[in-house]
Amino acid sequence: MTNDYRFSHRLKVRYSEIDGQKIVFNAHYLTYIDVAVTEYFQEGLKLELGESDFDFVLAKSTLEYKKSAHLNDWLTICCRMGKVGKTSMTMNCMITREGEEDPILLAEIIYVSYNAETNSSQPVPDFVRTRIESFENDSSFS
Repeated sequence: MTNDYRFSHRLKVRYSEIDGQKIVFNAHYLTYIDVAVTEYFQEGLKLELGESDFDFVLAKSTLEYKKSAHLNDWLTICCRMGKVGKTSMTMNCMITREGEEDPILLAEIIYVSYNAETNSSQPVPDFVRTRIESFENDSSFS
């Protein structure tokens, strides 16, 4: 299943992220995804966020919890861009525990291309669209 994803990011569950049941508190999964998505744009697409004509904001998140992560688990957060619309982008994410294929969590995250000056959505810039298409479809993208 992880073969369907071109990008992944690893992180370790810290003590402050677990709750009274000794599992990762649900809200932390969105933080894990946010970290991985940032790395997707910076490492995968080679975009300097905050230093270009492109920014994005979260519009919708749908999380499907399958299992629990625990203290000191190494997690792999896989990301792929499922769709790029006129102003929105749909990211699919999967979190797995190191050494396992079955997902802990599946997510669909919708982002909107954002113009901070006008405080409104804007079309996804062509250079971003081109980088996403190249990265997701071309194994020689670098």
